[in-house]
Amino acid sequence: MKILLLGASGQVGWELQRSLAPLGELIALDRQRSSAADLSRPSGLGALVAEVAPDVIVNAAAHTAVDRAESEPELAHAVNATAPGELARAAAARGALLVHYSTDYVFDGSGDHPRDETAATGPLSVYGRSKLAGEAAIQASGATHLILRTSWVYGARGQNFAKTMLRLAQERETLRVVADQIGAPTGADLLADITAHAIRAVRHDPSQAGLYHAAAAGETSWHAYARFAIDTARRLRPDLGWRLTALEPIPTADYPTPARRPLNSRLNTSRLERAFGLRLPAWQAGVERMLITTLTP
Repeated sequence: MKILLLGASGQVGWELQRSLAPLGELIALDRQRSSAADLSRPSGLGALVAEVAPDVIVNAAAHTAVDRAESEPELAHAVNATAPGELARAAAARGALLVHYSTDYVFDGSGDHPRDETAATGPLSVYGRSKLAGEAAIQASGATHLILRTSWVYGARGQNFAKTMLRLAQERETLRVVADQIGAPTGADLLADITAHAIRAVRHDPSQAGLYHAAAAGETSWHAYARFAIDTARRLRPDLGWRLTALEPIPTADYPTPARRPLNSRLNTSRLERAFGLRLPAWQAGVERMLITTLTP
């Protein structure tokens, strides 16, 4: 099996290089390694797929700067919608499987229950609308596909919310963190492992292709996530000169941003777990593992 991975240097792409390597020949590209892999120029993607001739295409590239997308909607749409459509059409032409990642931002964030794959969408932002358009383009292409919607992705490599909170907890005595947005922090390593498992299953049984929700188990707010990360880090490294004495919960309204965020980012992952025989771990397990990796001298 030959696998073409796009977005190889991102948080999920980095972990995919590990998880996909045992499945076959892996060609891992990003726009730094190959201009042909630049999703902001979608017209060249068909030629890239034809040249590589993969059996599986995994698209881990995306425009993920949610606030910046509000001021550059054309770029966000090119990367998140037009490019996945081009990849899907190229995949359909050669009978390849396309794997693509989407987001809880395709929903409007109302209610307080986890949404399943049949729930009505209603994105609040340019980012969310561009990701939903990407899903639609893939589904309309006729390609065999896996679309994995996820939430609150972090990786041990690079920056993430937890690392930012730890840095600020060593610099400031008081932090104010949003407490009314609810979701599940999901590790890039978990997504990569789910992907590898699902690829093997769908290659064996194409009827398992389709749209799935993939996120760590459980739920939390950004405020409780920050508390868990800081408390865990203090336990692991009490020597780091922690200054924080107050972690204050605030509503989203007190932290305005250019893009509206969904308040309810809960995703029901039952379909994924049933289809692929998985039991997704609690979000705390992944965050603690990431912090141990990050903080261990």
